[in-house]
Amino acid sequence: MFRSVRFYTVLSPWPDSEQALSERLATAAFRPCGPYSERSSGFEPPADGVSVLARRVAGADLLKLRSQVRVLPAAAVNEALEARIEEYRGRMGEEPGRRMKRKLKQQTRDELLPKALVKSDRTLGLYIEAEQTLAVATASETRAERFLDHLRAALGSLEAKPLAYKRPFADLLARAFAGDAPGFELGRECRMRDPADPVGAVRWQNVDLGQANVQRCFKDGLELTHLGIEFGRALSAVIDANGVLGKLKLAGEDEPPRGADPAPGGDEDRAQDSLAEALARLDADIALLAGTLRELLAAFRRVLGGQPAAEPAILPRQAV
Repeated sequence: MFRSVRFYTVLSPWPDSEQALSERLATAAFRPCGPYSERSSGFEPPADGVSVLARRVAGADLLKLRSQVRVLPAAAVNEALEARIEEYRGRMGEEPGRRMKRKLKQQTRDELLPKALVKSDRTLGLYIEAEQTLAVATASETRAERFLDHLRAALGSLEAKPLAYKRPFADLLARAFAGDAPGFELGRECRMRDPADPVGAVRWQNVDLGQANVQRCFKDGLELTHLGIEFGRALSAVIDANGVLGKLKLAGEDEPPRGADPAPGGDEDRAQDSLAEALARLDADIALLAGTLRELLAAFRRVLGGQPAAEPAILPRQAV
């Protein structure tokens, strides 16, 4: 379900029910790009066949933001612009100036935009009530901020900040690399850089990180920027110095569903049974993901010392 995660601490009240949250999200629901719009974003149901815009399972809310863009390659615009400029030269008997070229380019884009193809991408978010933490399924800060902006518009206000503890995540990487982070074991990849030369970096992939040559680089002063970790038997991932997870894989999530005999009845009955099975699988996935992330966040606190003392207390959840 999630392959990357950026964590945010939520300091503002959160809707107290699935229905209340869904109603708020409906104010920022997805609408397709209009003919002259380059991008449109909004929330859509987190699963096919459901009408609500949030799915709450075991104290965790799953949300889905859809962004749709019109694909208009620069090369296509430039080619059409050349023809428009040539037509201008023939009609006016002169070379268009800078201002006129900008105007012609805008006219060209306006003409081509309604004919452009559209493509969509979707970003999932999981709010974990017990942790008052929002996990956004992307490694991209820009994409995560877009998710937060639309959630903020839907809720009216949203105070959220990147997850932080008393000690930085770089300490977790260093301690895990040294075998001194309870619950965390080394994976098989990492990246390091020289603090004096941030551009230069070295990367190991699919190797035993306990090898002497790898360990020596760290002891000689290179700093870890990414580290493959295994968290018990629950998950494996690559974590960076900002606490962003990549290549996330939960234990057991790739197990194929058990086979079942076709349900008796007509097509409508079978369709309803199929929808119920899909929702049951989704709920199981949400419960697995939320439970695993709760355990991971608790381990972060143990290693990194809890929330920074200077931070304001997290507000209790209230009905909104």
